[in-house]
Amino acid sequence: MKTRTLGAQGLTVSALGLGTMGMTMAYGPGGDPADSIATIRRAHELGVTFIDTAELYGMGTGSNEKIVGEAVEGFRDEVVLATKFGFDLTRPEAVGIALDSRPEHIREVAENSLRHLRTDHIDVLYQHRVDPAVPIEDVAGAVGELVEAGKVRYFGLSEAGPETIRRAHAVFPVSVLQTEYSVFEREVEDEVLPVVRELGIGFVPYSPLGRGFLTSAVKPGAEYPEDDMRRTDARWQGDNYTANVAAIARLTELAREKGATVTQLALAWLLAQDEHVVPIPGTRSTTRLAENAAAADLVLTAADLARVREILPHGAYGDRYPAVLRDAWASA
Repeated sequence: MKTRTLGAQGLTVSALGLGTMGMTMAYGPGGDPADSIATIRRAHELGVTFIDTAELYGMGTGSNEKIVGEAVEGFRDEVVLATKFGFDLTRPEAVGIALDSRPEHIREVAENSLRHLRTDHIDVLYQHRVDPAVPIEDVAGAVGELVEAGKVRYFGLSEAGPETIRRAHAVFPVSVLQTEYSVFEREVEDEVLPVVRELGIGFVPYSPLGRGFLTSAVKPGAEYPEDDMRRTDARWQGDNYTANVAAIARLTELAREKGATVTQLALAWLLAQDEHVVPIPGTRSTTRLAENAAAADLVLTAADLARVREILPHGAYGDRYPAVLRDAWASA
């Protein structure tokens, strides 16, 4: 696996990382933890060194971080572990909406994450969502103190807007920004990507495969389980679903011309956007893992990139989040 440097702070990782959210939440019932551990270990064998988790993914129990910690214990120094803080998980009825980035809470979450991950340092600590009740300067200062104490190596933000990024970076260097970005989702291109390039901040696209839509194994939202986010995702509903399936068919045709899968095409497209971009596709499958990893070697021409934008000039059909979440995060 090729490596990339995320931004100007010296963080070096594999060209593709591994997202672990789906191992415990959001995409139907979580699988056997032993299978998830095996997937993470196989990722390491394939050269994937960047593993992404979060407090939220364990719903306050630490279950996701514990899987990651157990999986990498034998090669901890060979991987970069990223985790996140920023939610109040004492309110199950407000998961994803109730925010908490108070400095004392950041320190508490960091200590829990260190224990769950079985490590003495977190490589990248992200603010998961911007908290309008806490000045971003206070957040940056709190993470900066953890860096100075040796408990964290790099400071990251997630889904933050240009002004927030600049204000945080002025207090303590932001090394990485993580935000949704894919051939399906292009919102960051107009304002966010120019700012991170200007400031020397690496960019980590989450949901780089359109939350699974770009795996070519999709079905209408109503056919997913009740606890699967795709059941209510606007991109899986009605006319949006029909239009998105048609676009995938055209992307699949282009991928075949390249001797690749549509999944590999989508990941290679992201890698071609900037040398400081590192996608983190998630999977529970070792077969899918190997397919994703091979995308790092797929080279797309300028003509290929133009065809992708001709097929999906503005990204997918349908909003990426329901209104209640968009409103909760509007201050980012």
